[in-house]
Amino acid sequence: MDDPRLDKWLWCVRVYKTRPEATAACRAGKVFLGELEAKPGRDLHVGEVVTVRLGALTRTLQVVAHPKSRVAAKLLPAFMADLTPPAEYERAKQAGIEHLLARQRGEGRPTKKDRRDMGRLFGYE
Repeated sequence: MDDPRLDKWLWCVRVYKTRPEATAACRAGKVFLGELEAKPGRDLHVGEVVTVRLGALTRTLQVVAHPKSRVAAKLLPAFMADLTPPAEYERAKQAGIEHLLARQRGEGRPTKKDRRDMGRLFGYE
């Protein structure tokens, strides 16, 4: 890759769907190199560890190589190593479930559709 910018690498290894999303995340302080917030134009080097906050999930990725362009999902292990602990994925999954079950005060009882959705979520149906 001629231009190993951080935002371009995040887009190439499919962390973000578009390059502007990757740039905006860097500017918003959601991407870290080591312990420091990273700017989108920062050059990446092989072996560096990138930490990305994606909603409730915090992914830790190690740069293995620089792709020439966006990479197919099957080829991702050749360009990055996922160092995120499995407990982090479980915590993010749990946070997503809690978000679905949370009801605003005064919303009343769940509707029939809400109860069906909860049943599917917990495997009752």
